[in-house]
Amino acid sequence: MKANHEVKALPYAYDSLKGISKQVNEWHHDKHYAGYVAKRNEIEKKIAELKEKAGNANYSEFGEMKRRESFNASGQILHEIYYDIMGGDGNIDESLDVVKKIVADFGSVDAWKEDFKLTAMSALGWAILCYDPTDGSLHNFLVDLHNNGAVWGSSPLVPVDVFEHAYYYDYGPDRGKYVDAFLGNLNWAKINELYKHATR
Repeated sequence: MKANHEVKALPYAYDSLKGISKQVNEWHHDKHYAGYVAKRNEIEKKIAELKEKAGNANYSEFGEMKRRESFNASGQILHEIYYDIMGGDGNIDESLDVVKKIVADFGSVDAWKEDFKLTAMSALGWAILCYDPTDGSLHNFLVDLHNNGAVWGSSPLVPVDVFEHAYYYDYGPDRGKYVDAFLGNLNWAKINELYKHATR
């Protein structure tokens, strides 16, 4: 087992995002995200050291470790993409391949944004623009937990964390304003790189 995953530094200053406070970035990155990385390492180590490798669908220590492994691993990965694609000005360059694909699959950027925001308002945990290689299309998938709602083989391009810890300090129950702030901080050049990698 690996058990040596590392917390990636925030790729911009804590106070550099528009509409997402320094305090939220500190709590969200340094506590929540870092916690998933730490727990993933802890769980992988425990699985490797577990003496009784008994499995049981009703309950087994091994089974519970495996359930929490995918929860924490997915939490780590989604947060790393979430942070990596922010730090931009939110302006959409229509010459980018990913933007052309959004227009092709959703009809327009505005139609994609409407669907993305509705997905984010409906989710418990995440709304994620993904590329699905099984149909060659982009989809906004609703993910209630980090590991619950994912579509196998799809590549996440734009994940927005809508758990309350991501926005309540700044916006209280007004999740929509937070989603707008998130969209206003996107770095579309980085999103385009993820799209090109997914479709390579």
